[in-house]
Amino acid sequence: MKGYFAILSAVLLTFACAFQNKQSAEAETIESAGLKIAKGFEAKVVMPSLGRNRHIAVAPNGDVFVKLDRLRNKKGIVQCRFNANGILEEIDSFGDYAGTGIAVRNGYLYASSNSEVYRYKIDPAGTVINKDKPENIVTGLWDKGQHNSKSIALDDAGNIYVNIGAPSNACQERDRSNNSPGMMPCPILDSAGGIWKFRADKPNQSYADGQRYATGLRNVVGLDWSSDANDLYVMQHGRDQLSQLYPSMYNDAQNAELPAEEFFRVRAGDNFGWPYCYYDQLQQKKVLAPEYGGDGRKQERCADMVQPILAFPGHWAPNALLFYTGNQFPEKYRNGAFIAFHGSWNRAPLRQAGYNVVFVPMKNGMPTGAFEVFAEGFTQKEYIMSTGEAKYRPCGLSQTPRGTLLISDSREGRIWEISWKGQ
Repeated sequence: MKGYFAILSAVLLTFACAFQNKQSAEAETIESAGLKIAKGFEAKVVMPSLGRNRHIAVAPNGDVFVKLDRLRNKKGIVQCRFNANGILEEIDSFGDYAGTGIAVRNGYLYASSNSEVYRYKIDPAGTVINKDKPENIVTGLWDKGQHNSKSIALDDAGNIYVNIGAPSNACQERDRSNNSPGMMPCPILDSAGGIWKFRADKPNQSYADGQRYATGLRNVVGLDWSSDANDLYVMQHGRDQLSQLYPSMYNDAQNAELPAEEFFRVRAGDNFGWPYCYYDQLQQKKVLAPEYGGDGRKQERCADMVQPILAFPGHWAPNALLFYTGNQFPEKYRNGAFIAFHGSWNRAPLRQAGYNVVFVPMKNGMPTGAFEVFAEGFTQKEYIMSTGEAKYRPCGLSQTPRGTLLISDSREGRIWEISWKGQ
């Protein structure tokens, strides 16, 4: 068994290096606004610093709404407007709660705390009508500290989807404790570890009013509805600490690359396997977690779980997902997916990875090829060993009415605008 894992470790390291080098070699990049971005594009800093940004949303008139992770001047939402020079200026702030989720749909701004979802009416000029008295759309969701951000997405039929992350790593009897067994069945899945669906226009909904749309998702920070495919898509944060919790089975090299960060197409009733399973991108299969008797190879119940449509290296931490619907970028980007990777502490003691924005070409709701690194250089260093060394950490994505792409940073609150300038 140890011989197998030694070989697997060496292969994983080779795979990881070759994989990342392959992506870098294939993508032609240029320097722009402190970033390395895909050739033909231009980056511009449109907001130097705004506080600890999470997700961002753009209204039809072009105003940008920024959700803050921590209150600033006792407010958690900042409204910005582009001036004549194309720079964002703060014009208002409101909302007495911090959080992550924010979205604009059908004349309303939706925003979440870590336990509630609210909405505000917006007029065509961008004025928020009821900024001091928002409607409470969903209330009483679990907030137990760990994985508590309530990211949101809205479909085209009047529904809102809310991530309720699991306040756990792997549903052990003693969370994150060496050799503590997993609970069977995992009681967390009754109220967390999945996506819940609610009506977007009905006030004061609770768990009882919603539908557990999908389960077996440890934590989803990035999700979006694809109108082209008419489906919900999510990026899962994979579990942590394989080598720390099971040092006889996994080493640090394996821990850094496993499990994969998974890109899922989500249908009602789907089960993606957490906490019983994780996805091994090298073996290209879901395997049984060690807390439930796994050895890194056997599948058992995991063979029947929904598989990812694309897998990324472990612990890149996907924090935003956006389907591009504009006309400003070349045709290859239409209805494709941009994903912002925030970076994760759990690659230690190895080098950090992620801290980039990638693009996944899509057709008929499925990837048509490997992902491409679209923007990188956010760390402002060649390599880093901890998340604290990163200058910027990409966290939010949104699209302007002009078809440009906005990327927000969660550390200083910087926002970049990416535009197509041609070859």
